[in-house]
Amino acid sequence: MADTYSQLYVQIVFAVKGRENFLNPAWRGELHKYIGGIILGKKQKPFIVNSALNHIHILYGYRPGDRISDTVRDIKNNSSNFINDKKFLRGRFSWQEGYGAFSYSYSDIDRVYQYIANQEEHHKKKTFKEEYLEILKQNGTEYNEGYLFDWHDER
Repeated sequence: MADTYSQLYVQIVFAVKGRENFLNPAWRGELHKYIGGIILGKKQKPFIVNSALNHIHILYGYRPGDRISDTVRDIKNNSSNFINDKKFLRGRFSWQEGYGAFSYSYSDIDRVYQYIANQEEHHKKKTFKEEYLEILKQNGTEYNEGYLFDWHDER
C-alpha cells in the first residue's frame, strides 16, 4: 500500500480585536510558545509564531486532512482564553474576526520565516494595513476592502 506525502506551508495573519496594541512584549513570548503548542497538538508543524503589538503571524506546516479554518478557530479561542486566564490584561481579550491564510513553497520558507521574525523592525517602516494589503497583492489574493480588518490610524 502506498503512503501519502505532502509538504504544505501556510502563513496565518490575524489582528487583535479593535486593533488595540495589547500584545505586550513582556508576555507575548509566552503566547507565541502557547500557540506553537496548539499547532503541535493538532499534529502540525509550527515554524514560527511572532507578533507586533496588534497582530500576529504564524507559519506552520499544514496537514492536508485538517481545515485551516479549524486551526485558526482553535488558535484564536485557546489563545484568547490563555491571555484572559493569565490576566495579562485588565479587561477581556479577543481577536478580531477574520484572518489571512497564504500558502508558500518549500523554497519560500526561509524568506517568510525571516520576514515574520523581524516584525518589530518591519513595522517601524510600514503599518499593519500597508503590510497586509501588500501580502494580499503579492499572493494574488482577490479581496473586498469592505471585508478586511477594522483599520485604525497607526501613525
